[in-house]
Amino acid sequence: MAKIHPTALVDAKAQLADDVEIGPYSIIGEHVKIGAGTTVGSHAVITGHTTIGAHNQIFHFVSLGEAPQDKKYAGEPTRLEIGDHNVIREFCTFNIGTIQDRGVTTIGSHNWIMAYVHIAHDCIVGDRTIFANNASLAGHAEIGDWVILGGFTGVHQFCKIGAHVMTGISSVVFKDIPPFVMASGQPAAPHGLNNEGLKRRGFTAESLTALKRAYKTLYREGNTLAEAQTQLAISAATNAEVQQLLDFLEHSERGIIR
Repeated sequence: MAKIHPTALVDAKAQLADDVEIGPYSIIGEHVKIGAGTTVGSHAVITGHTTIGAHNQIFHFVSLGEAPQDKKYAGEPTRLEIGDHNVIREFCTFNIGTIQDRGVTTIGSHNWIMAYVHIAHDCIVGDRTIFANNASLAGHAEIGDWVILGGFTGVHQFCKIGAHVMTGISSVVFKDIPPFVMASGQPAAPHGLNNEGLKRRGFTAESLTALKRAYKTLYREGNTLAEAQTQLAISAATNAEVQQLLDFLEHSERGIIR
């Protein structure tokens, strides 16, 4: 039987695993599903068609699954889906999707999401990310695995941030950031590879060397994007990480930071 504080309001139709804990004065809506081992702090509001996986730590005063901040939204049963083993700190706000896009906002697993983070409608967040305090995603943004967003980073709608990217504090992202890159500024600009992060995650010396050469080709040799892509295709044939970088460039719709 779920452990629900007497002051919490949990709709009878909500689906809670037997060992879920709901803190004082929290509100759990009709269409909410919460998986095993997840804890919800006090004064949280979880509503909408929201599915939360197992072993998440949800702290006080969060709002999950509320209507999107989109004037076109007309009450459609769109969704918010959250994976497993996430930490979601105080005052975070995650909205459901819209029918103009996928209809679902998706957060993966093993993410560390600090206080006051906003994740807007239709965003996709991968696994093992870290969002520092007050990072904000506008609608339709996509964030790859292992990304670290510095505090107060703002990501414009429809922007994509590749895997293993790190942004500096108060960065403003108007264009896509290729994987493995460090970026900062207003607007965000590239500042080398995320070398330390890649080393900590076990990237081989061979892969790091290949990525350093790829970064030089993309950013330091005066190549156009098309010229850089042509050169990267050669090394991508023998290196998976360079191929990942090349794939990102080929699918970028907003253009990349330069």
